[in-house]
Amino acid sequence: MDIIFKCPECEQELSVDSSGAGSEIDCPSCGEKIVIPEQSTVAAPTLEEQAAATAAAIAAHQPINAIAGSAAAKVEMHLKVPVTGKPTVSLIEKAIKPLEVAAKETDKVVKIKTIRHTDCIEVGHDKFDEVITQFMGKVGERNILNVVPLTYTHIDIGSQKILTDYAVLIMYRG
Repeated sequence: MDIIFKCPECEQELSVDSSGAGSEIDCPSCGEKIVIPEQSTVAAPTLEEQAAATAAAIAAHQPINAIAGSAAAKVEMHLKVPVTGKPTVSLIEKAIKPLEVAAKETDKVVKIKTIRHTDCIEVGHDKFDEVITQFMGKVGERNILNVVPLTYTHIDIGSQKILTDYAVLIMYRG
């Protein structure tokens, strides 16, 4: 037969096999050390006792737990707590942080940005210098580690010719 009792700290209702009476466990809800009571000393409050407590709270103008009178509160939940002689072990592992969160929490690392000349031409206007100036202003002068000019070749889609162009590689702390 099961012993049904409440944690004295968080009042979580627990159910343990009667063979566990007198042994010490950790509350699965709050982690408080609990000594499992004997079967005869456990008495759950009756509906009349709960109603009397609610009436006393109303008379004393104390806040009432709104959920206590709901249908959900009347559903009994009995949790089985395993009793072993081993030290307690957490059964729920902490979730691994997403990469975005881990990246934000670490110290700033070195990053690289390559800006190609062909990507900075808009409707016949060459905006290469403006794009580089804007990016470097956003990064900040003290965070820029190195600026390297590059030349590269690529195939022009329109003419199908191999063209040589230039770019800038910027190393910065991000």
